[in-house]
Amino acid sequence: MSTLAKAALSPRTTNQTKVRTQTELAWRRFRRHPSAMVALITLIVLILIVTIGPMIYTVNPIKPNPLNGYVQMFSPKAPLGTDDVGRDLLARLLFGGRISLAVGVFAMLVSIIIGTLIGSYAGYYGGLRDFALSRFTDLFQALPVVPVLLLVTYLFKEPIKVSLGRELGVFVLVVGMIGALNWMTTARLVRSSFMSLKARDFVEAAHALGVSEAAIMFRHILPNALGPIVISATLNVGGAIITESVLSFLGVGFEADWPTWGSLVFQYKDFIGILNHAVLLPALMIFITVLAVNYLGEGLRDALDPRKSR
Repeated sequence: MSTLAKAALSPRTTNQTKVRTQTELAWRRFRRHPSAMVALITLIVLILIVTIGPMIYTVNPIKPNPLNGYVQMFSPKAPLGTDDVGRDLLARLLFGGRISLAVGVFAMLVSIIIGTLIGSYAGYYGGLRDFALSRFTDLFQALPVVPVLLLVTYLFKEPIKVSLGRELGVFVLVVGMIGALNWMTTARLVRSSFMSLKARDFVEAAHALGVSEAAIMFRHILPNALGPIVISATLNVGGAIITESVLSFLGVGFEADWPTWGSLVFQYKDFIGILNHAVLLPALMIFITVLAVNYLGEGLRDALDPRKSR
């Protein structure tokens, strides 16, 4: 056998191209997005701070202590000082961040579930169902979100508090209403994805094999439409946090002694000039979180788009 033939058959010279999955390609594109990586790291740090922080800094964020009122920042007793009734501001900031992020995540889940179900049925079946569900989506799109939230909160806040308890009742009401009024964009994205995917060959093959309609929708088409859903989910988190902050700032969200970042801004707005950091710090946390979520969504959009190589 000639030297050239041996070299051609040698394992070292055999061209073995590694086949990457779509997930690996998306992660590779995402890593090349600097702002998205910074946003991801920022969100991870924020989540760790608000989840682990209260376990380490165990000061009660709700119980007042009038004898320690107006303690200044960088005090050994309270790193961020205390408010007018002696509540520790660092403990309230950490506790409020946990609630604000929980509202953003759970409201996002509610909106994603509703939007995915409506969009998938409208896009897959088309015809009269598509028309009815599209008009239903247009109806919700036309609703003014904040006035409707204010009205529903005023009407149902007290009955839900009696049924589920003060804290859990308000949490369920706020999360449910924010999620129920922010699913429309997800529904439109899922509808368009289903309309383009239902004509693919793998769907026709599933029909030929006698696969049920529900299985085709949720086991075959839906996994191929996850890209727009993931992007919409990240953006919905930021929108939910801002909406909850607006409600708390208007005084109709969580109770004053159950802090969120929005309620802290509302509660301490009258102390500007005395406790400036009590207002600025929770507002800054809202700004950083929403900005990071938006950049993360932008990075996911670019990473999940196969036409983008950079």
